[in-house]
Amino acid sequence: MARRCAEAMYERDTAAQRLGIEITDVSPGQARAHMPVSAAMVNGHGVVHGGYLFLLADTAFAYACNTYDAVTVAAAADVVFVAPAYDGDMLEAFAAERTRFGRSGVYDVTVRRTSDATVIAEFRGTSRTRPNPVIPS
Repeated sequence: MARRCAEAMYERDTAAQRLGIEITDVSPGQARAHMPVSAAMVNGHGVVHGGYLFLLADTAFAYACNTYDAVTVAAAADVVFVAPAYDGDMLEAFAAERTRFGRSGVYDVTVRRTSDATVIAEFRGTSRTRPNPVIPS
């Protein structure tokens, strides 16, 4: 079910597709995404703009919380930038469900540089489930 939900979402996820984000692993309540950093993502200080780091973490969060075939969206999110990332880096975001209650959930995402496993950012998202299926009927 989780894989089918991810495939259905990715078909419509032009943001992830255009940024080269790949969903490399998905299971109930978890997702792993990879994104190559390009020069277009670097700010005036020579490091990856925080918005791109947030976007990668938010993407992994979205795929993790949509593994149950119920459309689930972000209600809130918070990010802490831990270390810089640079042009040419490959980043990995791993999202894991911490708890689900009613129509809400809490998910943690760690973004790492794949070459040395340095933690780049920590993200926490709160989700809200809607009554629609992810997989089209």
